[in-house]
Amino acid sequence: MNRIVVIDYGMGNLHSVGKALEHVGENISLTITADAQKIREADRLIFPGVGAMRDCMAEIKRLEIDELLKQAREEKPVLGICVGMQAMLSFSEENNGVDCIDLFPGRVKRFQANLSDENGDRLKVPHMGWNEVTQTAAHPMWQGIANNSRFYFVHSFYVVPDTSQENSAKIVGESSYPLPFCSAIAEQNIFAVQFHPEKSQNVGLQLLKNFLSWDGEL
Repeated sequence: MNRIVVIDYGMGNLHSVGKALEHVGENISLTITADAQKIREADRLIFPGVGAMRDCMAEIKRLEIDELLKQAREEKPVLGICVGMQAMLSFSEENNGVDCIDLFPGRVKRFQANLSDENGDRLKVPHMGWNEVTQTAAHPMWQGIANNSRFYFVHSFYVVPDTSQENSAKIVGESSYPLPFCSAIAEQNIFAVQFHPEKSQNVGLQLLKNFLSWDGEL
């Protein structure tokens, strides 16, 4: 039995993630919880998130999920989604600045105001809707997913990993709005994405299916 835990700290569309996993998974045990023991016992962890970073980090620290994730990074595959991805970095500019989990170095920045596309049309923030993801590095999580496939995004902030430091996350996916930004990272047993695989139809389901069989190795 493949024991999957979706970490519940009150900030995420957890049931949509859970339903998507049940749709693609075989012989899985799915639990949505913040219980530390169940998180430790899981074979794989999914760390989603939506909402304001200050509120997210307050709950993450209160429940000691930050420490559980630091322990899990060397023990089992972890998939971060949206704000879950952002919370893995060192610091976010949201809410006048918030210290994050610091699983790997980097910052979370807000899209600039008055963005426009190549035709001069204004781009709204948050970035919402379908966008291409260019696979900038090979990874088992991309198996069966064509390069430049379109995934569904909803976000006003994006991650800027510091790839120069030890234990840095590797950028494995990029998108543009209108300038390139990091949309997928990988580090040790962690794979994290800015988009929502549970809302991304077939390619998103394939990513989740890949996660259920990924052994955490590159």
